[in-house]
Amino acid sequence: MARDALSKALAEFPTASPFPFALDEKRCLQLNLAADGDVLESTDPADATAFDGWIRSKLSAAGADYAVGGYGEDRRLYRISDLFGSASEEPRTVHLGIDFWLPSGTPVRAVLPGVIHSTRDNKAFGDYGPTIIMMHEIAGHRCYTLYGHLARPSLLGSKPGRRVEAGEQIGWIGEPHENVGWPPHLHFQLIRDLEGREGDYPGVCKASEREVWLARCPDPNLLFRLDALKARRKRSSAKHLPVKGAAKRGSKRASERNAERKTAATTRSRSVRAAKGR
Repeated sequence: MARDALSKALAEFPTASPFPFALDEKRCLQLNLAADGDVLESTDPADATAFDGWIRSKLSAAGADYAVGGYGEDRRLYRISDLFGSASEEPRTVHLGIDFWLPSGTPVRAVLPGVIHSTRDNKAFGDYGPTIIMMHEIAGHRCYTLYGHLARPSLLGSKPGRRVEAGEQIGWIGEPHENVGWPPHLHFQLIRDLEGREGDYPGVCKASEREVWLARCPDPNLLFRLDALKARRKRSSAKHLPVKGAAKRGSKRASERNAERKTAATTRSRSVRAAKGR
């Protein structure tokens, strides 16, 4: 699929790691929390301590330093909070950002140069907790980045209007009591247009609205360029797109099978007549 102008500009723009280390210099575990991915076994996602322990066990088993994943995943675990929809409506389950699972207190840095647009402590259970949104001008295109699940002191030094350079620290990853029920991690999201919002923007959408929201929130891996996420994105996209020519190939195979059956039937009939003749 051809990239639009903003996506192309982001893919070519120099970026910084969101942490004090280069992402490709440490061992990374691609963690899939979609319904068809890594299963939480008996772990209750509403229990942040147990959920964190499960993630740590996965990291240990893989010999990895941090886990990453999430863009476009259809996750059932959002059922832990009414924030994502009640039982009488379609829930929001498709994740619109990338999650970096790292210990609380890990410094968080700006990935792109820009200005602090707005901040908010989104305190509802299952929400972002302390959140920073930055505004950027990239090759003539405006866009925004959202940093969620931060430590509360992050908001004190990130006042709206502050100019921030790529690689400059803007906060720290928060603890579960700060990021309202989640294990320590950074939620990073790219947004084309905030549509008037401040300090908050949906990070999860309904499955029926998936393509609309993914268009509003481009893949953050345009900036991180992690090979593990590129491979995951291709597999995920394949599940949601029709295979070109599949119907024609299926029809052709059916015709071939019918022809084979007719040929076999004719051969059997001739063999029977020949036997009778003998």
